[in-house]
Order: sequence, then C-alpha cells, then structure tokens
Amino acid sequence: MNPVELNLFASRVAAICDEMGVVLRRAAFSPNIKDRLDFSCALFDSRGGLFAQAAHIPVHLGSMAYAMGGVVRRFDWVEGDMAVFNDPYLGGTHLPDVTLVAPVFHGGELAGFVANRAHHANIGCDTPGSMPLSETLAEEGEIIPPILLYRGGELRADVRLPGSENGLGGDFAAQAGANQVGARRLGHLLDALGIDAYRAGIAQLNDYAERIARNALGELAEGSFRFRDFLDDDGFSDHPVPLELELRLRDGAAELDFSASADQVRGNLNCPEPVVAAAAFYCFRCLFPERAPVCDGLFRPLRLIVRKGSVLNANAPAAVAAGNVETSMRLVDLIFGALAQALPGRIPAASQGTMNNVAMGAADSANGERWDYYETLAGGMGAGPRWPGLHARHSHMTNTLNTPVESLEMHYPLRVRRYALRAGSGGAGRNRGGDGLVREYEFLAPASLSLLSERRRIPPWGLQGGEAGQTGENQLNGKPLPAKCTLQVAAGDRLVLSTPGGGGFAKRC
Repeated sequence: MNPVELNLFASRVAAICDEMGVVLRRAAFSPNIKDRLDFSCALFDSRGGLFAQAAHIPVHLGSMAYAMGGVVRRFDWVEGDMAVFNDPYLGGTHLPDVTLVAPVFHGGELAGFVANRAHHANIGCDTPGSMPLSETLAEEGEIIPPILLYRGGELRADVRLPGSENGLGGDFAAQAGANQVGARRLGHLLDALGIDAYRAGIAQLNDYAERIARNALGELAEGSFRFRDFLDDDGFSDHPVPLELELRLRDGAAELDFSASADQVRGNLNCPEPVVAAAAFYCFRCLFPERAPVCDGLFRPLRLIVRKGSVLNANAPAAVAAGNVETSMRLVDLIFGALAQALPGRIPAASQGTMNNVAMGAADSANGERWDYYETLAGGMGAGPRWPGLHARHSHMTNTLNTPVESLEMHYPLRVRRYALRAGSGGAGRNRGGDGLVREYEFLAPASLSLLSERRRIPPWGLQGGEAGQTGENQLNGKPLPAKCTLQVAAGDRLVLSTPGGGGFAKRC
C-alpha cells in the first residue's frame, strides 16, 4: 500500500471498532455500560496481535493487546465461534471485566478476531457490586476460563454466565451483538481488499507504528531512571505497598524493570502482568505522535521485566479486584515519575491516582430483586509545565464518564444529595493542580457497600517545587471510613466521597 492507501486502511479498521462500541452502548441495559461507557472494542490479527482499537478504556485495551495471543491459541476456531473469559490469570484483568472474542474467516482462512471487554457489576460475587475487600480470587465472583460461548454460530446451551438464567443476559447479548457487527464489517473489508492486501496492510501498519515509536524514543535522553511510589495499604494492614521502577532508555527502545516492587499482598491490590503492560503502553502512547496508529507495532520497542510473585505479577489465586483499577493508576504515576527525569518540563505532576471505586447493592431488596451498582469517581488532574490541572476528570487508566444523577436515581434506591467540585484540593504551584470532587449518596434502602480507594494517606505528588494535591476522604454519616472496606448500611445513611486533587507544577513566583 502507498501512504494514502495505508492511512485509509487504518481509518477503516478503526471505524469498525468505533461502530462496535456504538452497538454495545446502545444495546446494553446497565448504566455501567450505557452511561459510564465502561467497555472497549478492538481488532486482532490471526495470531492475536492488536491492529486496531477505539479510544475506549486504556486498561482494557492495553491488557488485551498483551494477552490475546495466548487466548486465541487455545481453540481450533471455526466460523461462527465466540469465546468468553474473565480469568485474570488466563488473559483477563479482574473478574468484572468480561471479554468476548470472535474469529473472522475469509475464503475458509482465519483472517483475524473482533473482541470487546465490558465491566459487569454482578459477576456472581456474594458482595453486591462485585468489588469486595477480598483475599482470594474466588471471593470476587465467578471465574470464567476461556470457553466457547457460541460454536459454529449456535449458542451453547451448557454455558451459563452470571445473571443469565436462559440464553444470554442483556449486557452479554449486547457484547455478542457488537462482535457480530464487527465481524460483518471486517468481512466486508476483506471482500473489498482481498486477504493478501489485508494482511499486507496489517504488516505495513505495524511496521509504520514501530518506526514512529523508535523515532520518538530515540529523541529521549539515554540512561537509567529510577522512581518509587507507594500504594496506601492493602486493606488488611496499615503498611504502605512500595512500587519501584528502573526505566532504561537506549537505542530507541525502553526497558521497564519492576523487579524491586513489593511481594504480592494479602488484599486485592495484586494484578496480573497484562495490567502492568496496559499502564506502560498507555504512558508511552502519550509520548508518541497523535497520528501514530495504536497497534502491536507501536509497543514493540517496550520490554517489561515483572517479577513473578510480586504485587505486579501475582500467583493465582491471589485476589486482584483492585489491581486492575487502583494499582494500574499508581503504575501510571510510577512510570511518569521516571519519565519526568528523562523529560523534565514535559511530564505533568501526578493526577488523583485512584478510581475511587464504589460498589453497592442488595441481594434481597424490598421488592425481592437483587440490585448491583458500581461506579468510579473523577478527581483532579496534575498540572503541567504550561497548563493548570483539569478539575474533576476521569484520567489515565480509566476513560469512563460519570453516571448521571438522573440515571442513578432512576435505577437504584439511591439519592445523590451533593455533587460538586472540591474547591482548593489541587496542589499549589505556578500551575495549580486540578480539584477533586465531592459526591454524597443517601441510601433509600438497606444495602451492602464496598469501597476500594487510594491516595487517602499518600498524596498525589507535585513536580519541580509544585505542592502535592490533597488526599481523598471517605465518610459515612460524618465519620471517617477506611480507604478499603465492605460494610452494611441502613436506609437514611449518607456516604460522602471527597476525591483527591492533582499535584501542582513548579514553585509559585
């Protein structure tokens, strides 16, 4: 392909991912997917290498890019198949994120795969919301190893998914429908191009992306850069959990060595290696030119060293619910902290560094039905060398939206009493960090509540003399709550979450 044709090819495959996302959002039932947009869509080649994605959730897409090859090799695929999985130790991230993968054939040849991943608030966990304070994977919900959900176009009657009594539940059906649309669109592209031109396009796209990445990395100062940061605690002790990175930049490539990070912990801050890869891919993607196609080739110059048995590459069956959301956010702080030494004046201060996970619900509500709700809350973004931090934004490893108050109150026995900026919570500096927010819920019925949050003890750092952002706070009826906890609440109880501010940049003149 010439440059124009390659650009058109890249745009067409990205458009397929976008259309899959539209179908998934419009067909889904839960506010978690249709309102918060907690899902991702991507295309992979016949070996499981990423070659197109939509601008969805970084932690989903980076982890799928890293792990899909192992998943697709598990099956002898035929046309009409579709696999499902959520096992963090077999290609997943944490149990609520469920992935559906479907092959695409052309002329009898396997041409590639379409895939999407979406967060389910009910994944068979005893604790409503499926984000408990846990010690083992089994406590976090139903584990789905990679299995075929459809075989030859027929839904398998012997496969039962959480929340699906007969056939497929609404959100799983939406995921399957998105893959079916994506497979048809990719089939149309194959009909137009032919299999040889299609495969050549993927190869050229990857090679082009690799050249962009190596050129960008080649402009960085060579050397070794160390940075250390901490997670507040694992929910079962008061001890901070250290994470450490040695970043080695040389010859247009980057080696990220996390070997000195803490051993795996009792709580669920542990994560599988694909989550580490997702954070690394995201951070370096931020450095590459905007035009760079996001595909396997873009990440070829990155090498990860992650010690087995550490909090960043845990052994099964360690709990991992918070690893995907909280540890991934701290990994971004860790990697940017090292990059700030290699690129002084280009990297911003730390953002809020947490997703402020709130899970709630009741197994037996007043009307006899179970309800499950989960959301993440925005906070302050870190300031940069030429700009202040943004207020109340979902940043870094999450790309979701807030749940609109109207949707939350319509679906659940909850009332939002307050939703406002947390004025002055951003770190001071020449450029001030962004402010967090305050969200207050009133429970209209008894419920189970789980919180998994960070930056409640160790604040988001500033850079070059800028001050740290304020730490977050959790309160129930005016009394402090731990950063990580599971408890029962009564009708009339009020939960207030105040999210962290971003770090400031440079001293004030």
